[in-house]
Amino acid sequence: MGVSYQPLDMTGPRVTSECLLEVPFEVYTDSPPSITVSNAHINAERVAKGSATVRVEAIPRAKVGPSIGKWRQTLAAFIRSRFTTRLADRDDALPLLSEDQPLQRKKRSCRSSVERWLVRGFLGVFVMLGIIQFISIACGIGLIFFPDEYDRAARLLMQTSEQTNTDDIAHWPTDFTREVIPVGCHSHNDYWRRVPLFSALQAGCIGVEADVWLFDEELYVGHTRSALTKRRTLQSLYVDPLVRILDRQNPVTPFQRTIDTPPHGVFDTDPGQSLVLLIDFKTDGAATWPAVVKELAPLRDRGYLTFFNGRDIIPGPVTVVGTGNTPFDLLTANTTYRDIFFDAPLDKLIDDLGLDRGQVGAYVSPVKRSTGMGQGLSGMPDSINAHTFNVTNSYYASVDFKKAVGFPWPFHFTETQMEAIRRQVRIAHSHGLKVRYWGLPSWPLSLRNHIWRILVQEGVDMLNVDDLVAATKGDWKIRIFDWWF
Repeated sequence: MGVSYQPLDMTGPRVTSECLLEVPFEVYTDSPPSITVSNAHINAERVAKGSATVRVEAIPRAKVGPSIGKWRQTLAAFIRSRFTTRLADRDDALPLLSEDQPLQRKKRSCRSSVERWLVRGFLGVFVMLGIIQFISIACGIGLIFFPDEYDRAARLLMQTSEQTNTDDIAHWPTDFTREVIPVGCHSHNDYWRRVPLFSALQAGCIGVEADVWLFDEELYVGHTRSALTKRRTLQSLYVDPLVRILDRQNPVTPFQRTIDTPPHGVFDTDPGQSLVLLIDFKTDGAATWPAVVKELAPLRDRGYLTFFNGRDIIPGPVTVVGTGNTPFDLLTANTTYRDIFFDAPLDKLIDDLGLDRGQVGAYVSPVKRSTGMGQGLSGMPDSINAHTFNVTNSYYASVDFKKAVGFPWPFHFTETQMEAIRRQVRIAHSHGLKVRYWGLPSWPLSLRNHIWRILVQEGVDMLNVDDLVAATKGDWKIRIFDWWF
């Protein structure tokens, strides 16, 4: 059963709700097949009447159309068909989400999971590296406020150097440097250390360096003029402490009535090892020279200096070498006695291998005569030949590493660089001189250790170092963290 509304005329006033309430309730419900329903026709009168009437007619059920149940079934079928069509369209657009391709959907899910874990892994690695770097920097800053093991031992060493206690059976007269093994390293800018001289001795370095400036007949020690103080002099930092140390290492006892000849050096484990005192002339060489000679008098008077007697080299506990503006002409002026030796320019040594003495003179290198040209160049003769530098006037043969060899890119030596090192070492040793490169790279640490290992392997006699602990321990294996710690 159905309801059909047929408006007769809707131009008049709207139908009121009271009119609709007059439609029988049976109109809105299904009726048995044999029953007919009334068809409500709304007959609106014209505006003049101001009301509406409802006319109900009986209409056979066959004319009413399908029942509400049929409409519900039809509507449900339509909705199902539309929903199925939309799902099909979505599956076509996103095949990975379709039920027909579960394998692809699974692969996509696995791939997303792997990518997600890879990203997390990379982020975790970078976070860990950052944490490690932060800890290393924090520890490094913290260690600045604490002296290292050599500094602590050096302070104790300095105190015990002025004391002699033989009553204790654990001590003996020459135990000042007990258990210290001398190593072929040079304490670069030694005066910068917390305990100058003693830190190097405690580490085992056989060479120390002092930069001297002449002012008012006094030799002050410092890297620059602005770093000089009245108390830091060559005498207070090096000459007087060395005299005390060597006096202790050469005692007069009931068992030893006289000082040994030659006297013992500073190292109890190797009494014959000489300590090299490298004095860098910072002011004019000619003016500074006599002041340095005078300052060394306490060591000279006790026979503690290595010297040349006109024929031979007589070794002593301390070997003094002049570098910087040291004047070569004044150093060699005395042909019968010398106790200050020259730091020869390694890159200017002439190879006399295979040449006889008559041919050597033909190989000369003109040099401008000056007293303030720096290491190995001050007070030089008009020409340099193969015999200009020898053991009677020189001790070291030194040169700037980057200038003579070059930086090892990419972090290893080329064949050309290795050949240059071998040639320079061979030439210096043929002159009886000890090889020293200054200006070595100090970072990364693995590169520094690699350079040290190669130089020692190729016969370099003295390593110019800032890190005494690393240099004297000799453990120069390459470690991954050494590249950035």
